[in-house]
Amino acid sequence: MIAVQGFESARVGVLGLGRSGLATCAALAAGGAEVCAWDDSQEVREKATDAGITPVDLTRAQALEGLAALIVSPGIAHLYPSVHPVIAAATALGIPVDNDIGLFFRSFARAGFDLFDSPPRVIAVTGSNGKSTTTALIAHILDAAGRPVQMAGNIGTGVLSIDPPGEGAVVVLELSSYQTELARALTPDIAVFTNLTPDHLDRHAGLGGYFAAKRRLFAEGGPDRAVIGVDEAEGRFLAMQMGEGPADYRVIRVSSGQKLGGMGWSVFARKGFLAEWRGGRQVASIDLRAMPGLPGAHNHQNACAAYAACRCLGLAPRLIEDALSTFTGLPHRSQLVAEIAGVKYVNDSKATNVDSAARALQAFDRIRWIAGGLGKEGGIGALAPHLGSVVKAYLIGHSARDFALQLGAVPHELCETMPRAVARAHAEAQPGEVVLLAPAAASFDQYPDFEQRGTDFMTAVKALETG
Repeated sequence: MIAVQGFESARVGVLGLGRSGLATCAALAAGGAEVCAWDDSQEVREKATDAGITPVDLTRAQALEGLAALIVSPGIAHLYPSVHPVIAAATALGIPVDNDIGLFFRSFARAGFDLFDSPPRVIAVTGSNGKSTTTALIAHILDAAGRPVQMAGNIGTGVLSIDPPGEGAVVVLELSSYQTELARALTPDIAVFTNLTPDHLDRHAGLGGYFAAKRRLFAEGGPDRAVIGVDEAEGRFLAMQMGEGPADYRVIRVSSGQKLGGMGWSVFARKGFLAEWRGGRQVASIDLRAMPGLPGAHNHQNACAAYAACRCLGLAPRLIEDALSTFTGLPHRSQLVAEIAGVKYVNDSKATNVDSAARALQAFDRIRWIAGGLGKEGGIGALAPHLGSVVKAYLIGHSARDFALQLGAVPHELCETMPRAVARAHAEAQPGEVVLLAPAAASFDQYPDFEQRGTDFMTAVKALETG
């Protein structure tokens, strides 16, 4: 646990008692703070009570008096689309509002760090798509290299629940826009920006607000190195802002599909090959095509970002290449579930928006595509240029009929449920084809989260193997 510093004997409010909220309460208490915790859900409050936390009703105005800070869980809106009443009241009283990420960065360094020959480092990864895979890939490479590493944040463990890092250790954080937009301290040693596509626009009042939330990771703390995907205008703008010119080695530009050899330091992938360039010449190359855990151009971009971050720590290219070849991927992200009679079954349930689904569709030829769920604004019309490999679509969930209207001449079938979609795709698939779950929609119409949706897909596929 990272004991929170700076609040000894102070009253600190915690709003939201999910995973991160409970960890925050424990870390604050370990640092000597008096914790006043609340959640709007009675069920959650009861679970917190079972965990030894006595809820304090922060909706009462007097409960906020004397608070040194209010720590907010990431799912709670603090500005858009509407301010939570407790946050509005705290803001009116001038109480600092923060989150667990801000507490982590203000509490990460501790007595004794100055005695280390190699002090602990923090790598923080943000972006719209690929940040989970990039985070996991960095951690995998470091682990393979024998570096002590912990992975936390929006993936796996809450940031305040990790062990205090020791000599030469690295903490790799995945940070969502919900986390970066509010944290009062953001000081990673290396910051990574994968890409930007429209998402969570209601929470950020538009694409500009969404980008601004991501940009804070770079602008607030000034990382020693910035690894920035430049395949979108926002990434190119961010790279320009962070550097003193194209030859500034503090900025490593990353791309999937375009050569960046003219920059001071760049890493890019073209036709399945990763290349690192410095000072106008190529210094390393890796063949990514046969790496089973990294299918498709989107995963090649993730590999470039992870490679660049690890090179910033001094790891050799061949060591990174060996680790890339043993990466098996993350569950629900281009995950190969099975191969039955020459047909591959791939679970990309995390493809909850159009852009991530497009990346999945570009990774394979001859696809039996399972899509649908709770569609987002605009539906799947923007996927039209990426449907050339789709042999047939099998549509599920709330938006199945809306998606069908947008598919044009692409053959499709309304299946409603996951088991039926898998069964129909299996019945019609031919050797060499891929049955791909890439929903391009949220899961909340039929499932509590995308993980359960992916698990349902895998269960249906496993039933085919045993049946």
